Amino acid sequence: MAFMEKPPAGKVLLDDTVPLTAQIEASQSLHSHTEYIIRVQRGVSAENSWQIVRRYSDFDLLNNSLQISTLSLPLPPKKLIGNMEREFIAERQKGLQAYLDVITTHHILSNCELVKKFLDPNSYSVNYTEIALQHVSMFFRSEPKWEVVEPLKDIGWRIRKKYFLMKIKNQPKERLMLSWADPGPDKYLSDKDLQYAVKLLSSCSHPYIYKITFATANESSALVIRPFSEKGTLKDLIYKAKPKDPFLKKYCNPKKIQGLELQQIKTYGRQILEVLKFLHEKGFPYGHLHSANVMLDGDTCKLLDLENSLLGLPSFYRSYFSQFRKINTLEGVDVHCFGHLLYEMTYGRPPDTIPVDSFPPAPSVFVVSVLESILTCEAMKNGMPTVSRLLQMPLFSDVLLTNSEKPQFKIPTKLKEALKTSKECIEKRLTEEQKLIHQHRRLTRAQSHHGSEEEKKKRKILARKKSKRSAYESGEEHSAKYSNSNNSGSGASSPLTSPSSPTPPSTAGASSIPPAPPPPPLPPAAPPPSTEVPTQPNPQPDVSASRGALLSSIQNFQKGTLKKTQTCDYSAPRIS
Repeated sequence: MAFMEKPPAGKVLLDDTVPLTAQIEASQSLHSHTEYIIRVQRGVSAENSWQIVRRYSDFDLLNNSLQISTLSLPLPPKKLIGNMEREFIAERQKGLQAYLDVITTHHILSNCELVKKFLDPNSYSVNYTEIALQHVSMFFRSEPKWEVVEPLKDIGWRIRKKYFLMKIKNQPKERLMLSWADPGPDKYLSDKDLQYAVKLLSSCSHPYIYKITFATANESSALVIRPFSEKGTLKDLIYKAKPKDPFLKKYCNPKKIQGLELQQIKTYGRQILEVLKFLHEKGFPYGHLHSANVMLDGDTCKLLDLENSLLGLPSFYRSYFSQFRKINTLEGVDVHCFGHLLYEMTYGRPPDTIPVDSFPPAPSVFVVSVLESILTCEAMKNGMPTVSRLLQMPLFSDVLLTNSEKPQFKIPTKLKEALKTSKECIEKRLTEEQKLIHQHRRLTRAQSHHGSEEEKKKRKILARKKSKRSAYESGEEHSAKYSNSNNSGSGASSPLTSPSSPTPPSTAGASSIPPAPPPPPLPPAAPPPSTEVPTQPNPQPDVSASRGALLSSIQNFQKGTLKKTQTCDYSAPRIS
């Protein structure tokens, strides 16, 4: 059914889960206000960065919009008088940098549309709610039995996925939920396979998969209709939230933090693991497990959003598992995400950091045992258990499942091959991203180590030792040169000869000159005219060179280089 327009050629599919970092590089004061120049970077590549200019009023507007989260964010206070002073601007810049650090590292805030538009206005300038309404309206032209009751604004965390409350015209009391989404960066199915796979979802029957009433797709997006549950999701149960409230309001800052009871943890955990095992055996990629994707139907957990992996949408926890190279398959991703979900069910909140160093007291040691096998540093490095292995662990092995519904999900062989190829491509992109992050981490660690104070001290000490060694070697070399020059013909080249020294023979071939008389010495007789060029060098440079060598030898003299000598004294009289 062609109810949506085809996307333009060369459309860039951004991964919205790649973290954005922001650094204030400078500030510039204009006539009445100050602007802050901010460098924003997507991911670990410095090449994927850009500059934005923001005023304090822009920060204030963003902060007011984020107040729905009820979080206490560290925005510097306003100041009406003296806000153009240099010291105040420098102090405010530090405060704004701290504010940016908080909103870009908070998992939910950093993924919300408000923050993305503030930091990357070019990529998030489109109004996706309006686009979704247009596509849904086109769909209703060919399907007149459906009717929109109201848009469910911002109930999900995805920027490019929108929700609407629906009803069937001849069943006005029954409420349904429509979700609309366009493809993501991991969409590797062909348009034909995508359409067929999405339509096939409505035929899937499993006791722990939420029923799909209607599903359709084309090359640009997908539309799925499900029954609406007033009880909400597993995350709504944990956070005591209302299903229709915005995502930021429901989950950013819960009023009461309290985990589920042990029996609920065991039962819900077992049900979720069973459906994951079923999908893995069918060769159907998932990778989108989190507590807001688990619907509660009485005491039964049912999985949502199977269409996400077909559309190539990134996972909610991608920024976590992309840090660890051992988590490189969608099965591994599901296990890692199950660890997050189990932690949330146990403690009523997500973990502060990943990996987790230590766990608070839990209702059972078996819960901690499962968490340690998934979320610790050792598990990340050495590998996590499979879904089948988790089902055998004491926490879940003794849970009795009472639901007798027989699972049914027939996937044609040709589509299975396409899903397998798509899964391999998704895993390949994940592996490449993990490799880049690993290389960046190693480089950052090396630069940090090289720039540490301890390393700087070591380099200074080594430089001093090298300088002393080279000076010592240079002194020895000068001494050796001077000694050699004195021992090999210094009398032939130096004009300062002793009265007892023999006079060198004439180079012009004249007869030998007799020894000079006592001082003052008489100048030697001029040699007879000759056509030969004299070979004796000019005495003036030799005097200068000898003096320079002597001075250098004196300056570089080291007593330790002298050799011990033995003297024989023959001055005493001999008595025979």
